[in-house]
This record gives sequence, structure tokens and C-alpha cells, in this order.
Amino acid sequence: MMDLQTLQAQCSVCRRCPLCETRTHVVFGQGVPDAEVLFVGEGPGQSEDEQGLPFVGRSGQLLDKYLFAIDLDRGRNCYIANIVKCRPPQNRDPLPAESEACMPWLRDQFRLLRPKIVVCLGRVAAQRLIRADFSVTKEPGLFIDKGGVLFMGTFHPAALLRNPAQKPDAFADFTALRDKIGEVCTHTY
Repeated sequence: MMDLQTLQAQCSVCRRCPLCETRTHVVFGQGVPDAEVLFVGEGPGQSEDEQGLPFVGRSGQLLDKYLFAIDLDRGRNCYIANIVKCRPPQNRDPLPAESEACMPWLRDQFRLLRPKIVVCLGRVAAQRLIRADFSVTKEPGLFIDKGGVLFMGTFHPAALLRNPAQKPDAFADFTALRDKIGEVCTHTY
């Protein structure tokens, strides 16, 4: 039977799109295999490509602070992944064909993890996973049930670094997430 480790090994040699030509590492994901909460960003940046881990640069440090504030930790009780597993050049948004080529990896991660809550980090992830016209600024802290899984969108940590005035709104999203975890998750806390 497939597990996350086997899936990661298969993903590490992926050649489904041109992003494989410029990557240093595939950034598969990081976290615990029984995570009830899955965070999904758009794609790895330079630091992530260099280390092979998601959200390890400045935006990852900010994400970790928000996680800590609501008693989440990637090594203990959540999982972090991206839509595309290879860095787009100059950290541009993934092209639709790149996202489409990579979606089977995320679907398999989802199938293996079976999260109860998916948090989309940023516009690109939210519009790909929740709804094409989803707005993290207009629908803060909103949970949308899709097939028995709750999805929410919030600001990408990199956007918060560019616009610190949005940090209170993002923190409100994380406190709403904490409350929702308390309602629907059985072993996160």
C-alpha cells in the first residue's frame, strides 16, 4: 500500500512539467502522516528549493510563529505542502499547465493524509482549491465544506511580509482555525 514516504520518492523524480529542469530539490511537503490540518501554498521559493522543505524562508518563519500561536507545529500535528512541488522561476505564480501537472501529487497527499481541514495559504492556492473567484481579503476566516472537508483561505505569509497591515486579519483567521480544530478534529490538540 502507498504511504507518504513512497509517494515522496516517486515525486522526487517527477518530470511532468518544465519546472523540473530548473529545480534544485522537489519540495514534497513536511509534517505528520496523520495530520488533520493540511496547509497548502502555491509553490516553493528559493530557500525551499535549496532545502527541499516547504516554507523555510522568511515567510516560513512567519508561518511557524502563527502556527505556534495556535499550538500547531509541522513536526507534531499538521502537514504543509504546495500545489507545485518545484520552484517557478523568479518565484512567479505557477502556470496553469504546471499546476495541472502537479495536482495528482497533491491529490495523492490529500488521499493519504485525509485531513479534516485544508488551509489555503494565499490567493493562488485558494483559487485553485476552493473557488476560482475566492478572495482571502473578502472572505476571511470562512470555512467552506467540500465533500466533508473544511477549506479556508488566508493570506500567504509572503504577502504579510510585504504588507504588515494585514497581519491582524491573518491572525484572526488563525484563531478561527484554532476554534474550528477544537470543533472537528479528534487528535490535533
